[in-house]
Amino acid sequence: MRPTPFLRTTALASGMTDSEIRRAVRAGELERLEPGVYLHRDDSLDELDRYRVRVRSVGAVLAPGTVISHESAAVLHGLALWKPDLTRVHVTRGRSGGGRRNANRHLHVAPLRPHDLSEVAGIACTSLARTVVDLACTLDFDEAVIAGDCAAARDAEFGSALLCCLDESGPRRGIAAARRVAAFLDGRSESPGESLSRIRMHQAGMPAPTLQKEIRTPDGQFVARVDFLWEDEGVVGEFDGMGKYDEGGVETLRNEKRREDALRDLGFEVVRWTWPELSRFDVVLARFDRAVARAWR
Repeated sequence: MRPTPFLRTTALASGMTDSEIRRAVRAGELERLEPGVYLHRDDSLDELDRYRVRVRSVGAVLAPGTVISHESAAVLHGLALWKPDLTRVHVTRGRSGGGRRNANRHLHVAPLRPHDLSEVAGIACTSLARTVVDLACTLDFDEAVIAGDCAAARDAEFGSALLCCLDESGPRRGIAAARRVAAFLDGRSESPGESLSRIRMHQAGMPAPTLQKEIRTPDGQFVARVDFLWEDEGVVGEFDGMGKYDEGGVETLRNEKRREDALRDLGFEVVRWTWPELSRFDVVLARFDRAVARAWR
């Protein structure tokens, strides 16, 4: 059951006093989401869940012409986010001036066209395409690509909607960066780790791989679906998020070993990397170069 925030005015009307509210907050029985908005403590909620509840509480009382936007809209849409800043709830009002922010809220002002608008579980927010454009204009390349890849994977019409949104955005701040993000997106990336891997490959000057490629034997038997394939180089790339090993244990490791042996039997070299190596990708590049040399030999 979704946790439901409540207003201070509602609590007072039910007979609770301000002193009792303050004591409950100090005791950890209540959590203050926003000024005048509280939530009964629920230890099952993580930080992102709490933020989502907070966004919904703000969205439920927004004035007409104002919608949830940016990272907050991305959370409502369920997009993957990389190290999101959950300090403020972002909203956009369809006017030309008056933007501001404080400790809890960031009010953006920008034109809102009908196709820029959407609704998630009754909360007015920016559309998937407009949300990604807003993120790409305000976040760094890594963060924007991760969210954009997730959006592209979800909606077959996303690409055309994104281009339309970019064309109609005009000379807004960050739009050049947003166009670079849009040109790089690929909905075949199935996780933030795979999206970051593509970015690091591009930055390192590696050849562009084919994503999510099925490998089959000469007689057509399925062998594997790989994260990345450099067919001309004879190399398969696999990003190891490690979560699958935690869940599957020894049997998952055995299956991975059998799968890798089958790929090598077909003549492919296999290169793997993990989360920590995405921050020192020169290690992966050297590993890839050695694999290419072995495959050519």
